[in-house]
Amino acid sequence: MKSSMRASPGGDGGGGFFRMASNFATILFSATPSIVPRVHLVMAQSFLIGLFSRCASFQLRLLPQETSVQSTRRATMDWVFRAAVCPALMKRRVAVIGAGVAGLTAIKCCLEEGLQPVCFEQNDEIGGLWRFKEEPQDGQASIYHSLTTNTSKEMMCYSDFPFPAHVPNYLHHSKVLEYLHSYARHFDLLRHICFKTLVRSVKKRPDFARSGQWEVVTVNSEGLEESAIFDGVLVCTGHHTYPHLPLQDFPGIETFEGQHLHSRNYKRPERFQGKRVVVIGMRNSAGDIAVELSRVTEQVFLSTRGGCWLISRIASSGFPTDVSYNTRLVNLLLTLLPFTLVNWLVERQLQQRVQHHLYSIQPRHRVLSRIPTLNDELPSRIICGAVVVKPNVKELRGSSVVFEDGTVEDRIDVVIFATGYQVSFPFLDPSLLPVSKIRECLYKHVFPAALKRPTLTFIGLVGTRGSLLPVCELQSRWSARVIAGSQTLPPAKVLNEDIEKKSKVSKLRLAASQWETPEEDFISYMDELAVQIGVRPSVPWLFLRDPRLAKAVLLGPCTPYQYRLSGPGKWAGARGAILSQWARVMEPLRTRRCCDDPHSSGLLFGLTAATVLCVTVTCYVQWQHPALLPRLLKMAGPLAL
Repeated sequence: MKSSMRASPGGDGGGGFFRMASNFATILFSATPSIVPRVHLVMAQSFLIGLFSRCASFQLRLLPQETSVQSTRRATMDWVFRAAVCPALMKRRVAVIGAGVAGLTAIKCCLEEGLQPVCFEQNDEIGGLWRFKEEPQDGQASIYHSLTTNTSKEMMCYSDFPFPAHVPNYLHHSKVLEYLHSYARHFDLLRHICFKTLVRSVKKRPDFARSGQWEVVTVNSEGLEESAIFDGVLVCTGHHTYPHLPLQDFPGIETFEGQHLHSRNYKRPERFQGKRVVVIGMRNSAGDIAVELSRVTEQVFLSTRGGCWLISRIASSGFPTDVSYNTRLVNLLLTLLPFTLVNWLVERQLQQRVQHHLYSIQPRHRVLSRIPTLNDELPSRIICGAVVVKPNVKELRGSSVVFEDGTVEDRIDVVIFATGYQVSFPFLDPSLLPVSKIRECLYKHVFPAALKRPTLTFIGLVGTRGSLLPVCELQSRWSARVIAGSQTLPPAKVLNEDIEKKSKVSKLRLAASQWETPEEDFISYMDELAVQIGVRPSVPWLFLRDPRLAKAVLLGPCTPYQYRLSGPGKWAGARGAILSQWARVMEPLRTRRCCDDPHSSGLLFGLTAATVLCVTVTCYVQWQHPALLPRLLKMAGPLAL
């Protein structure tokens, strides 16, 4: 069954009259061969709607069953008479696909720019990836029950909606889902979401070169197909939906006597009690699953092709790692110092915690060439023998697994492929975004450079050494402003040059596979997006106006609130959120009254030493390379750090 889903004015009387007038006009439209009566009909219909409509907001209305031609004709008529006679009622309509962390902020950003968002969510609840289900469903993200965040709450919150102070720094997935519900209720986002609605196709309108419009076809839970026209589309489906399962690289998997599954199908450890398990992979999910299984299984073998750099959630100071090291000062030093030297310094620090070669996890790539694996317990499980690290799997023979070093492990019951995910958008024409060329197609990982009209954007299609949530928010703010016409993109030549430049840097420094999403430095990429919007904080200017705030912005963690201090979307509570962020970090830890810490001045000493180091390095660089700093400052922008 198929019907047209169109926008109609809200209000009881006006909306009823609107539907009556629209149905009547459509019948006449279908029966009228002359173009002149059609124009008169549209004008008359528009006059009646402008007279009786009492509300400028739009609601989704479903008409009776129609053919494909009738559906398109009706949607076209609605759009024509609104644009021609009732421009006051016109709002640019934007389709948001997905209601997870990216989709929710996309809705809010569209509303802030005066757009009319309509979000399509195939589940009956918001949350996306963070909504746990006992059974994985095709086309939907899936997580395991024990999943805990890899980034702390202050670094992964929305920029104008901090987590409550009592919430733990690293959160169980259920706490993240609660936060998303609170966010949606606070900003009244739920009324803009169509639940249990699957997007079947997104296609350009015939007049796309002029209008930039898209036709979106959806299917609801009853199987009813609906079509609607939108001025923009924000794709917020993420990249953790479709598993990357390279079974062709593992000879003998077809005749393997045990069970094999992808990590998205793993939920709880109880079903693996007493078994011998091989986990293939060395990213976050692989480490988490191996550690959890090692407590109930007979033996866990962790197979890795290239190893990994391992970091902990807790820094040496006891604070969350991302809060301690994702600062503007550290980012500045990483930018000024040679890439090889920075790698050596970071690797040396990681080796002091765990000798990676001793634990057989030493990787081939440098630490800044790939996002490291975050796991607090893996070294202890390895040293206890509960987890045995092995090289890549060569082949499977019956119930045995043969590794590339020639060793064989018998009586293997289960093989779990923690081999990541691949990007896929089944509702899009592959020509719009070739999955194999994502890095070469998207301007700053958001806008397809080949489109004549920038009305299609991709949110969250990038990996960073930090939380993805604030990245999605900045991408959404930028996308909404471009679609609303508040700002424009550079010429196509500039877009392609930027893409080519990023692609070259990626090939030189990064070690990501072609099927993986692009990776970026957290603060540098956030600042790139912020520059586009006009919300990047100017530290020198802050030092002149508010030294206390400037010190927190420069030396403290680069929390999302920094991008609400000025510019479009400025939030009055941003300053207070920044100055109180350390209190929110410490509050959930202070659950017992203790005597005063005799080393309480250590943090101040550390910050002072870091400042002195920064000044020293800057003076040295200026002395040895006097032209370098002016060139870097020019690249960074006026009065910006």
